[in-house]
Amino acid sequence: MAKYSYAPQGTCSKHISFELKDGKLHNVKFVGGCPGNLAAIGKLLEGADPKKTADLLRGNPCHGKQTSCADQLAHALDDVLSNPESIETV
Repeated sequence: MAKYSYAPQGTCSKHISFELKDGKLHNVKFVGGCPGNLAAIGKLLEGADPKKTADLLRGNPCHGKQTSCADQLAHALDDVLSNPESIETV
């Protein structure tokens, strides 16, 4: 299982971590941001396809910003899927 760590930009959350195993997303965690909503996102995404997840969450704004915690997760997944060494592994 590969573990990844991502520093989101322009959001209330300060850190996103997740794991990929057998092409599926696991253990999505956010530090900072809206705890209830972000914990729910993590639960909903357990075992999800990372490409479909990125496609679904990409472009989702928050509070008038051009990004959101979910959008930043999409960026992290895009980075990992296009270049697995592009973001920090834990």
